[in-house]
Amino acid sequence: MGNIIYNKSLTKEYYLLKIEQESGGKMGQFYMLRAWDNDPLLSRPLSVFDRDNNSITFLYKVVGKGTKYMSQLKKDDNIICQGPYGSSFPNVKGKIAMVGGGIGIAPLHLAAKELQKDKNNEIDMFFSLRGREILRKELSKVSDHLVLRTNERVVDLVDYDRYDYVFTCGPKGLMEDVYINSKNKNSVVYASLESRMACGIGICYGCTFKTKNGNKLTCKDGPVFLGSEVF
Repeated sequence: MGNIIYNKSLTKEYYLLKIEQESGGKMGQFYMLRAWDNDPLLSRPLSVFDRDNNSITFLYKVVGKGTKYMSQLKKDDNIICQGPYGSSFPNVKGKIAMVGGGIGIAPLHLAAKELQKDKNNEIDMFFSLRGREILRKELSKVSDHLVLRTNERVVDLVDYDRYDYVFTCGPKGLMEDVYINSKNKNSVVYASLESRMACGIGICYGCTFKTKNGNKLTCKDGPVFLGSEVF
């Protein structure tokens, strides 16, 4: 249980939620959040957008009953925040591209912030979403070069030969195209998958999906996978 520090509206759909809670989470991991009793039934899995020793920040989009309820929460309201869960992005070195769409930019922001601590790394960020622009200032701080587009794809703007690694998160089609465009290139792709889930710890098997190495769980085996394993 944590107290809400702020629940900031970025647009009518997108919000930044900052919670007072100690965080040991790694880049790419997620938490299960809920601020209601029985309806809706499931908690909401959200990747970490940012964190410090005493707080965690999440980016979310209002798409249903749970996130609609979350958007109405105020400063000092309580919220259940369980985690961190799942796998993380690897601590790689070199030239790294972050390619995200919509709320998929959340784990990429934290990954860029963490990898930026190594001054030898070069981090470029490519972000697209529908509607109005958000987060330009925040993303500029954690990247050497930012390409931010609204209502326009960014996948084809990436020179995949230029990068050692590509981290991607967002709609499935976007991530698949990132992997396809990177095939036979120099870059290794890591994808953070999104899925509905009930428990977040691998008990319910509700987030099972097929990979080249058999069935995997998004929550326990992921959400971060090698692109070559899942596409």
